[in-house]
Amino acid sequence: MFAFELHEIRSAELRRQAEDARLVREAVRSRRAARREAAARRAAVPEEVHTGRRSRRRLPGTA
Repeated sequence: MFAFELHEIRSAELRRQAEDARLVREAVRSRRAARREAAARRAAVPEEVHTGRRSRRRLPGTA
């Protein structure tokens, strides 16, 4: 009887761990999909127009 109870406890623990792992995978999948959608939205927005002006030159460092 004792061995069967230990088996039931272990089985329940494994089921909980499997459910936790499924939830983590689902969260990762949804975050990845949200990042992809955000990147697609950013790509759909036209880029900023850059002027022909050169960027400011840096001064040489002092010794």
